[in-house]
Formats: sequence, C-alpha cells, structure tokens
Amino acid sequence: MERGGRPYGAPVPLFPGAFVRKREESVNFTILGALEILKDDRECTPKAPKVLQVLALLLLRANHPLPMSVLVRELWGDHPPKSAVTTVQTYVCQLRKAIEEVDTATEEPEYLLTRSSGYLLRVSPEQVDALVFQRLLGEGRRLLEEGRTDAASKRLGEALDLWSGPCLAHVSRGPLIEPHAVRLEEQRLHAQELRIRAELLLGRERESIGELRSLAMEYPLNEWFHGRLIHALHRAGRRDEASTAYRRLRLALSEELGLEPSLELQTLHQEVLGASPAPPEPRRRPRGRPEGSVPLATG
Repeated sequence: MERGGRPYGAPVPLFPGAFVRKREESVNFTILGALEILKDDRECTPKAPKVLQVLALLLLRANHPLPMSVLVRELWGDHPPKSAVTTVQTYVCQLRKAIEEVDTATEEPEYLLTRSSGYLLRVSPEQVDALVFQRLLGEGRRLLEEGRTDAASKRLGEALDLWSGPCLAHVSRGPLIEPHAVRLEEQRLHAQELRIRAELLLGRERESIGELRSLAMEYPLNEWFHGRLIHALHRAGRRDEASTAYRRLRLALSEELGLEPSLELQTLHQEVLGASPAPPEPRRRPRGRPEGSVPLATG
C-alpha cells in the first residue's frame, strides 16, 4: 500500500519524513485510517483491542521512550488491575511477533525495543504514513506561500490521498491517544483548506464544487467551506444552488449555535441575489457562549 521535555499527555510533533518506500523497508505502519502493520505489503495487524491501543500509542510516540506507567494509564485509566504490568508485557510480545524480522529470543529487536522504564518503537520516517503526511503538508504550505500554486495543489493532494478514513479508525482512544488523533484530524482539515485555496487560485471553481459540497456536508458549521462553495457556485452561474447553500448554512448556525452567518457571507449572499449589498445583520451570541466558538476555518 502506498499510501524531550514534554508532558506525556501532550501531543508530540511527529517527525517529518518522506513516505518513499525503500526496498530495504519491509515493515510499514498506517494510522491515517485503519491502524495496520504491513510486512512486504501484507497486512499482519493483531486484532485484540488493547494490543492495538498499545501499538497506536507507540506509533504516536515513535522514537520516544514510553514508560510502562503511561501504557497502563492509557489502557485502564486510574484503576488498573494488579496484573497490568504483566498484561502489557504480553501485549508487547504479541506486537513483536507481528513486527520483528529477527528472532527476538536470540537477537536484539529491530523495532520494538525494551527500555529501563518501558518501551520504544524505533522507526524511520518512511515507515509511518502520518510522518509522510506531515512532511507533504509542510511542503504544500511552503509552495503556496511561494506562489507555486499548481505544485502546492499537487503536493497537498498527495498528502490527503494518504488518508483512508478517520485517524486510528476502530481503535479505542484513551486519555493519551485522543489528543494525538485530534491533532492529526485538525492537520487534515488544514490540508483540505489549503488545497481548496490553491485550486480556487488556479481558477478551478467548477472542478472544486463537488469536493466543496462534500466538505460542507461533513462540516455543516464550517463557514470557510460553505463560503467557498457559495462563491464557486455563483461563479459557475448556479445562483439558485448558491443561495440554497447559504440558507442551509444559516439554518444550521441558527439551530445549533443561535448565530447568523458572518458578515462576509451575508455580503456574498447579497451579491448572489444580484442586489446591492444591504447592511448585514449583527451576529447574535447566546448568553454565556464565548466568542470564537463558531468553528471558522481561517487556514
């Protein structure tokens, strides 16, 4: 398939790298969708839920020592069984059998290493799809800033193609896995925004409508995606559809948050209607709701 000094509960930046499948790399990992171990392109992932949790946390903390106490907390919270340490050791043994290319009974493990207080998963950047995604996202962002819009769109598209579903699909998320997974999902959203921006700068409004519709449905309160959809439909001469998209967003914001669309979107809607922009309605904010609670995506 192609595809330091920080609290253990805080997200740690995954190392930048390149998902260039090297001939000598026979073990690879995916987390941008289903969690999988691939050996020579054969899927050999353990099925036990808690074994998958251990693997997920080791991957999210790749190349960082992971204390036994952290693994125990992830699996059982504040109430671990008396056999917790022994059970984690059993899970790690199962993972070694799935991952390692050597006989760990007689040789040092190549990937899953034992440390004084726990374990460390040693991988190269080419072996984990999330590391590749982050590199491509960074490259795409820089290309866009440099004005190399077409190259940026392609690079960001490559990054997004690595995703096959929600991060760590079907893996239980404990208190340590959750912030890492959420961070990766936010980076995916940012990559989608940047790629749409690049496509629109290239004048590809019509080609972007289908993707923008899907994103607007997936993120029904995201005004950035809705605004670009309305703009693209308007530029394509599909005024009725643009107006419908605006009304759908307005209804969702009103029902979910008690808010009106942003002033920018209200003005855009007036342009769609072919009328001179009227003074926009002020945004209402329900009592007790903090500013900035509307999920605006500014890219």
